[in-house]
Amino acid sequence: MNIIITGASSGVGFEAVIELILSGAHKVIALARSQDKLERLLEIANGLNPDCQLYALTFDIVHDDYEGLLQFIDANFDNQVDILINNAGVLINKPFVELLEADFVEMLQSNFIGHVRIIQALLPLIPAGGHILNIGSMGGVQGSAKFPGLAAYSASKAALHTLTECLAQELVEQNIKVNCLALGSAQTEMLEKAFPGYESPVLAFEMGKYVADFALTGYKFFNGKVLPVAVSTP
Repeated sequence: MNIIITGASSGVGFEAVIELILSGAHKVIALARSQDKLERLLEIANGLNPDCQLYALTFDIVHDDYEGLLQFIDANFDNQVDILINNAGVLINKPFVELLEADFVEMLQSNFIGHVRIIQALLPLIPAGGHILNIGSMGGVQGSAKFPGLAAYSASKAALHTLTECLAQELVEQNIKVNCLALGSAQTEMLEKAFPGYESPVLAFEMGKYVADFALTGYKFFNGKVLPVAVSTP
């Protein structure tokens, strides 16, 4: 399959890429804003599987021009994307009374609008049977535990969850499935920023493997679902 994953330079996204390239059965385009981290990803991936088909591109899903991305996809994927994993995101941990409007704008742009942009840009390339997988958060799940400092982050993830449900219905006739994994804690840099000093029972590579496996097979069983993936929150 031809797979694109955003936010691939660290954490769960990084580990998902590693899982996807191990078999050599898939072509993967890894997108992230950090060139240095993408180069490290390529080095590790090629060390694990010298025959892997991994292509890395420095790309900002919010601000960059999509024409360049589309040309890159055409050159490496023959203009077909079977799976899109929307993993990119950022987190601001700040008490509500200290949050600026700009903080909410940043969260919505990075965790919601950026995903809207890339889905709209790539949708013409996704064939029947394709899968769009959004990576949400337990913080955005209605009725889940909420934590001080994460209001802007959680609200932006809730928007992504609702988009998942709506988009799945719009794409029924095209037979393109859309799902969202609402992740609980996994030991990543983002978790440390949200909960300093907390140690998750789930390691980043374990969550990355789960995301990769679900991207490849979850569409056979689910559509339009926001699925909690959490042992702890945190």
